[in-house]
Amino acid sequence: MRIHKEGYGVIAKSFAIIAAIFLCIFLICGWNMATKISLGVGLVLFFFIIRFFRSPKRVSVIDEGSVIAAADGKIVIVQEVEENEFLKERCIQVSIFMSIFNVHVNYYPVAGKVLYSKHHHGEYLVAYYPKASEKNERTSIAVETPCGKKILFRQIAGYIARRIVCYAKEGDQANQCSQVGFIKFGSRVDIFVPLGSDVKVKVGDHVRACQTVIAKLAE
Repeated sequence: MRIHKEGYGVIAKSFAIIAAIFLCIFLICGWNMATKISLGVGLVLFFFIIRFFRSPKRVSVIDEGSVIAAADGKIVIVQEVEENEFLKERCIQVSIFMSIFNVHVNYYPVAGKVLYSKHHHGEYLVAYYPKASEKNERTSIAVETPCGKKILFRQIAGYIARRIVCYAKEGDQANQCSQVGFIKFGSRVDIFVPLGSDVKVKVGDHVRACQTVIAKLAE
């Protein structure tokens, strides 16, 4: 299992903490049932942390005319909205909720030039709450495709997620389905596509990053 670089520090600290707790229990109680149970719990927890930071290889769908899923998860919102931060126009918002069991690597949904990348401090509401897109801690990235379409997407922190990692910088050249960042421990990604796009998903669908087509852009 390949581990994402954002997990190295967390995994090392988790191992040290779990090992220290187990050692203390062993020194106090000896090798008894309580010690065995604590060892089992520690190993399960450590395995879960390692699994959370997995970064699987993906066979990507590359298509200039399509918006590809930027994250693994479940579609929780598909609706027309006013995007007031950067695009300043009516768009179709598609939101992907990532549970703690999903892969949490985020990817560029389209190729093009990064026009905008900004981090916003905010609250930590439950990620599937509709207002999380505006109130939660988040990072917004806008990309202009080679055909002139502007797509904005947001990495949104959730109730458990407390850290968003974003690699995008204004002026960067984005490659569709290349890594753009990572959100730690449960969160959401919103994608805003132009009106007239042919949205291919609906609320309740489960999508896979780099493989599921979210929308076809109008020509």
